[in-house]
Amino acid sequence: MRAVIGNRALAKTGAGETTVGRFEKEILLEGDNLDNLDEILKQWTEKVDSVRGMKEIILDIDSSESPVYGEQEGSSYNGHFLSRCYHPLFVFNQYGDCLKVKLRPGNVHSADGWQEFLEPILRYYVGKGINVKVRGDAAFAIPGLYELCEELGIDYALRIKENKKLAELVAPYAKRSVGRPGKQPVIKYVSFQYRAAAWEKERRIVAKIEHHQGELFPRVGFIVTNLKWNNKTVVKFYNHRGTCEQWIKEGKYALNWTRLSCQGFKENEARLKLFILAYTLGNIFRTLALPEKIRSWSLRTIQLKLIKIGGRLIRHARYYYLLLAEATINEHLWKSIMQKISGLCPAPG
Repeated sequence: MRAVIGNRALAKTGAGETTVGRFEKEILLEGDNLDNLDEILKQWTEKVDSVRGMKEIILDIDSSESPVYGEQEGSSYNGHFLSRCYHPLFVFNQYGDCLKVKLRPGNVHSADGWQEFLEPILRYYVGKGINVKVRGDAAFAIPGLYELCEELGIDYALRIKENKKLAELVAPYAKRSVGRPGKQPVIKYVSFQYRAAAWEKERRIVAKIEHHQGELFPRVGFIVTNLKWNNKTVVKFYNHRGTCEQWIKEGKYALNWTRLSCQGFKENEARLKLFILAYTLGNIFRTLALPEKIRSWSLRTIQLKLIKIGGRLIRHARYYYLLLAEATINEHLWKSIMQKISGLCPAPG
């Protein structure tokens, strides 16, 4: 695939301009090239995992909306997002790397196709002897996912929707304390065993109960988990799932990966996978090559302050000099970035 892309990606139209749509249709859709995009992403993450010395991985699975403004194949109206869209599925690790993406029609459930999407990743990391943990919102609270994680020895923390039985079990702990409530919310953490009708056994439920000033009823959230940690730690661990949503927003606004304007479904899938490759490269650069001082920058900030930076290339008889503006990045930071990049690619031998 690399040879095919390398030889034909520079093909020009009659007007002398590269056509992205033609590249996607004529090259990426040939043979197994679309599947090979997933393989390239997998190889990148394997190398990065080895650099990081990965001993534990936290996988966040989530879906998102990619609005369309035409009659693209496979797009449909989604009642949750209130728009005509695609409904792609993502999985990220704790460093923000996107390990896999799947484009889906706009009207499917958030967890549609989760098993064929997620199971190969889970089995791969378990086979490597890496400790795996899975997080997801209420859409992924599916008995099949619990059972798969328990079969493979994987820890999970998944939000579960409230129902009448859960409300009854948490009711004794949800009573407001006597006295005038303060400005700060009163928070309680409790756990108990619960078995839904579709479950083959009881599982642990952790509930977070919040009493806020001016609110008559408490806010209650439920998490189903097999973690052995205390209640507060389980909730804190699950709440970090929000960073996955932040990474999706970064991809949308920094790379515009929702720009799926091709007519065909497969062409749009190829386009999304190319966006994910670009996002992953940017995130690898951010997490492994940036100094600690600026590692918290978003991809958009990196674009504006590090990549789109003014400079002059001066040619001498024997040397080239690249002069860059020091508006945001000084010489010390540049040297640090170059040293980190050099450390990632040591010289042979």
